[in-house]
Amino acid sequence: MMVFLQSHFHEIMFSQRTSWPLASNSFTRAFEEVRASGQPIFDLTVSNPTETGLQLDAQVVLGALTNPDAMRYKPQPRGLLEARKPVCHYYRESHGIVDLDPERLVLTTSTSEAYSYVFRLLCNPGDEILVPKPSYPLFEFLADLSDVKLAPYPLIYDHGWQIEFDSLHKAANSLTRAVILVHPNNPTGSYVSTEEKTTLNSFCERNDLALIVDEVFLDYPHDGAPRPSFVLNTGALTFTLSGLSKISALPQMKLAWLVTSGPEELVMKAGARLEVISDTFLSMNAPVQLAAAVLLDQRKQVQPVLIDRLRVNLTELDRQLSTTPSCTRLKVEGGWYAVVRVPAIQSDEDLAIDLLRRASVAVHPGHFYDFPNDGHLILSLITDPKIFQEGVSRLLRLVG
Repeated sequence: MMVFLQSHFHEIMFSQRTSWPLASNSFTRAFEEVRASGQPIFDLTVSNPTETGLQLDAQVVLGALTNPDAMRYKPQPRGLLEARKPVCHYYRESHGIVDLDPERLVLTTSTSEAYSYVFRLLCNPGDEILVPKPSYPLFEFLADLSDVKLAPYPLIYDHGWQIEFDSLHKAANSLTRAVILVHPNNPTGSYVSTEEKTTLNSFCERNDLALIVDEVFLDYPHDGAPRPSFVLNTGALTFTLSGLSKISALPQMKLAWLVTSGPEELVMKAGARLEVISDTFLSMNAPVQLAAAVLLDQRKQVQPVLIDRLRVNLTELDRQLSTTPSCTRLKVEGGWYAVVRVPAIQSDEDLAIDLLRRASVAVHPGHFYDFPNDGHLILSLITDPKIFQEGVSRLLRLVG
């Protein structure tokens, strides 16, 4: 009885919102086994730009953190104005947006934190957010921690990716509070088109919903043609998220933001409430905020290198696929990933594990990103080109 009571006590000690399966999955275990064996792994899953051989000017980046003003504590709930103004300058310089008011911005340590702020702003416990499928797996954890439920709406592939609006309408109900867009999507690399944006604004207006738009990969269109941001969207209450992690390839510097736009009355009310949420935590640190202008300026050095690497790796992938007719690449417009369709002769996870053990190649199986069917592998295009070339060659030898 004592053992039962102790076990039961341990179960009720923690909240249900953190009752995730904590054991490593089969793919992770296989990765660790191969790595422990000493075999070199051709890792085509890398998403951390600081591990891909990219070189930023360490003297400039670290020097920007030594501003003596950081010795004074000046708490501002929305973030220091000295940091919000460079963000506005980034949108003006990179996207031609000249009239973004810094008062529309709230700085956060990450886009994950920005999602948390918006979820808390919009949702009561048990409310729902519509989220694209396939898309980034982090959403499930963020929703759990905010006591929010996710309802998927599909992206369908037909000579490119599109939002399936019939399913989007069916997914909405009285508990729905917002629609998440990833622009461009991770991992499909598809941007929200002008027509889709118009339809989404009408859908949100009719149903009293907000838009939550993740634009962390906005600066990486593969055709070189800039895509419009949602930061000045007026058709619906909109929260646009981005940050240094992808813009300047500086995820370790922990500077992100959310921009509120839409009908003026809603924007003012949302801004006032977001200010209280942010003031409760005051998570932003002074050195990074004071370095914002310098850190954002690093994009001018790193983005051309990254964009060239995306082009080189995508060209190499297509070259090798041209000799392997059983495998194809799905159309990608932007971002750091490519989706390869392969014969669905086993589950994507089993195939990814086979690739690790038999070819020392790491790729992400499609189900990690909620692909509804097997036969999809996700490759990172920011991988070092030599590793990418050999990894793709090994992959296609085994799969093709």
